[in-house]
Amino acid sequence: MKTYAHYINAVPVKGTSGRFADVFNPSTGEVSAQVPLANVSEVENAIAAAQKAFPAWSATSVLSRSRIMTRFTALLYKYQAEMAEMVSLEHGKIIEDAMGSVLRGIEVAEFSCGITQLQKGEFSDNVAGGIDIYSMRKPLGVVVGITPFNFPAMIPLWMATMAIATGNTVVLKPSEKDPACPLRIAEIFSEAGGPKGVFNVINGDKEAVDALLHDSRVKAVSFVGSTPIAQYVYETATKNGKRCQAMGGAKNHMVILPDADLESVANALMGAAFGSAGERCMAISVGLCVGDEVADRLIELLTPRIKALKIGTSLEKNLEMGPLVTAEHREKVMNYIQMGVDEGADLIVDGRGFSLKGHEKGYFLGGSLFDHVTKDMSSYKEEIFGPVLQLMRVQNFEEAMALASDHQYGNGTSIFTANGAAARTYADQVEVGMVGINVPIPVPLAFHSFGGWKDSAFGDHNQFGMEAVRFYTKVKTVTSRWSKETIEADFSIPTLK
Repeated sequence: MKTYAHYINAVPVKGTSGRFADVFNPSTGEVSAQVPLANVSEVENAIAAAQKAFPAWSATSVLSRSRIMTRFTALLYKYQAEMAEMVSLEHGKIIEDAMGSVLRGIEVAEFSCGITQLQKGEFSDNVAGGIDIYSMRKPLGVVVGITPFNFPAMIPLWMATMAIATGNTVVLKPSEKDPACPLRIAEIFSEAGGPKGVFNVINGDKEAVDALLHDSRVKAVSFVGSTPIAQYVYETATKNGKRCQAMGGAKNHMVILPDADLESVANALMGAAFGSAGERCMAISVGLCVGDEVADRLIELLTPRIKALKIGTSLEKNLEMGPLVTAEHREKVMNYIQMGVDEGADLIVDGRGFSLKGHEKGYFLGGSLFDHVTKDMSSYKEEIFGPVLQLMRVQNFEEAMALASDHQYGNGTSIFTANGAAARTYADQVEVGMVGINVPIPVPLAFHSFGGWKDSAFGDHNQFGMEAVRFYTKVKTVTSRWSKETIEADFSIPTLK
């Protein structure tokens, strides 16, 4: 059986803690590998490697950093299919979805290649006689990325590429459920000419996370995961003097107005709710149907589609859904389905009975569809993170927008309509961080930024785009005077003439 290692100073390092976690193939339910769980000493070694590499890397010219990132990006494209297979085998995404998720990560790496332009400062000449003012964006030092199981390629690339390009050194702590791809990404960075110690990967659980959060050498932490853990990471990191961005959970609503093309809506909901088995923080898990006619027609369209979902092992082609990531997570989602039934929602399609012939031990669920969900139900208030779509019936546009705005989560939302005025009002006024108009999953491209509101995000900066440049750098402002004239003593606050 394969045993993974940590990746420190550009070499694999065997775990020494004596603790290991099993890595499963979700399609078969079998253990495919073991991953070491780092102790505090191992975490400290990774931080030390990053700290040692920081002075030279931060002093490396921005042009040289850009060239390394360009080679890195080219290699990521070269190995895209290999990384996608790793994602599929350990997470359970169907291979086409895994390929797409790797690409969305590579796009951020590609954006980082423009760091020569992105990290420019500002300059004002001759603000007074012989005095110039300029600002520089300087890297922070050792930064940490803590990434979730659902995107083991994309989110590590979101964090690491922007942190490294801006001159920082990185310690990445990926999910122990699917560690293969993050480790491979670090190897690819070394192959691209990345210096030793700039990109390190340490595997572990809460012990490793706490060590990272408390170490004074770590200057910033970026996290993606569930809201309770995001809040814990944010509070612990900031209490220890670190800059932190922590992205949490979601409950994403799609508003469907009566003038929407319901065939398009049904198709959009299928992909948005059941793609990646619903294990996306941007999945649409709630459909807000404005009027009973919309709800009834949508159920008519969705029911046969959900029952006919093409479900299979993750490496099969032309599928629509694979297994969930672990047996425990599958059980959690099933419990939420039962919770919805117990709370009085109408279960139109029940995916709990699905079993894949020949793979009965795999972590498979069929798609589930609820109707008549209400805002007081716990199954509505909480994030299910599985292939479950809940429909709610509302009387008008205002009621729909209020539901999306009032929910504790504010990650993403979308509206489907032919009414431009309604769409514009929704985009302007809904209390959610990312909005799609006739777009079911509004994940921005790499040159914008990703981030939610309310309990979906903690901290002042979003992921990737220019927000990442701001997060991973600090501003230094210089006021410079070169003059042959003698400076006279002035005891008042400086003013310029």
